[in-house]
Amino acid sequence: MLNLPSLSTCIKFMQDFFISNIFKKFVLQRIGHHSTLQDTMGTVKRDIRIANKEKRKKVFAEMKHKLNKERHEMRRERAKEEAKNPELKEKRLAENVPDTIEAKRVYDETIAQEMEGEDEFKEYFEEGKPPKVLITTSKRARGQAYDFADLLYDIIPGSEFKKRVGDFTMTQIAKMCAERDYTDLVVINEDKKKVNGLTFIHLPEGPTMYFSVSSLKMPKEIKGHGRSTTHIPELILNNFSTRLGKTVGRLFQSMFPQQPEFVGRQVVTLHNQRDWIFFRRHRYVFKNEERVGLQELGPQFTLRLRRLQRGIRGEVEWEHRSAMDKDKKKFHL
Repeated sequence: MLNLPSLSTCIKFMQDFFISNIFKKFVLQRIGHHSTLQDTMGTVKRDIRIANKEKRKKVFAEMKHKLNKERHEMRRERAKEEAKNPELKEKRLAENVPDTIEAKRVYDETIAQEMEGEDEFKEYFEEGKPPKVLITTSKRARGQAYDFADLLYDIIPGSEFKKRVGDFTMTQIAKMCAERDYTDLVVINEDKKKVNGLTFIHLPEGPTMYFSVSSLKMPKEIKGHGRSTTHIPELILNNFSTRLGKTVGRLFQSMFPQQPEFVGRQVVTLHNQRDWIFFRRHRYVFKNEERVGLQELGPQFTLRLRRLQRGIRGEVEWEHRSAMDKDKKKFHL
């Protein structure tokens, strides 16, 4: 005959069961941090969250402050050790190489090739002809295009600005500029009252390049920006390695005089990264004999090459297409 528990024993068991569950629920709601609970069936991880928003923010801020403090302390100790033994720093930097898309770049055969064929920039690089640049806009341009034209006029030494009038095509304007001994023509394109493109035509024989413009930030939008002077700036070109990239770099280089005025401490940087060209302009600020800083002059904008044509808007030699962006490790500049 089976020995069944008495009614009082069953009632007591049910009371203990419900009380224990209520207690666990209370703990899950009230405990102030994440923890791990153990039970008789093994290790069970339960996410215990802070219900109160202000308490949660306070705990997170304390945790973040503690981690930052530990990190800064670790860096100070490491700096002391590396100051005593410089080889430790060299070893750390050699091992700490980030795994980037640039490091996995698909090899381009034109990187190692020398420039062949007729050189359109021969007058500048071999004969030393000084640049003479004309800046204009697209038809019926508005305010931002003219503001941007003023900035380009300030950036490019020896440039001139002419307002776009009449129904002359870009090809006709380029031919008239070549007859007047201009070396380059820059056309600012505007759409819906915003600058969205730049066309560069090297005269008299091309090439013609069209770039899209994005992320335009005027100097007045840059906090702590400086004012430029009339000194000829230095020009820094970064990461133009392929044949196409070198052609683009030579185009930019041909618009600036070959002898910068270092006394002005101004520098124009065109940095190519993953076929995006970032434009920045700075001034060196010497704080003492050992320390130097940078003051940004502005503007900031990003270029992307969309089309390269032979001559003055002639045969298309290279054009960007959406299918080219499928392989994230292949770059063209």
